[in-house]
Amino acid sequence: MNKKDQQFMAQKIRTQYMEKQPSELDVLRKLDSKVKRPANIFAYVFGGISALVMGAGMSLVMTDIGATIGIGSPLVPGIIIGIVGMAMASVNYPIYKGILGKRKKKYADKIITLSENITND
Repeated sequence: MNKKDQQFMAQKIRTQYMEKQPSELDVLRKLDSKVKRPANIFAYVFGGISALVMGAGMSLVMTDIGATIGIGSPLVPGIIIGIVGMAMASVNYPIYKGILGKRKKKYADKIITLSENITND
């Protein structure tokens, strides 16, 4: 290994042990994820729950699970549970947009200031 290769390897190893100062772009990315993460988590969890509720209603209607758990006529409760699941799924996106809109308003000034600093440099 020649001298330049050794210097390159030493510099590469050295950078792994140096403290990295976050750049404005790193701060902007963290702030952007801080805005979007709660809305995304809500949408995924609420959407999954609504799909499970709708699936439970469909299972009551289409299988003999209702008779197994002691429901005499599972058709009506299954339809009602399925409709509740569909209603939950249909309101998921508007709720997500509402949460995201509130978070965007809260952090808009900081994000705009940081992005202007980055683009003007």
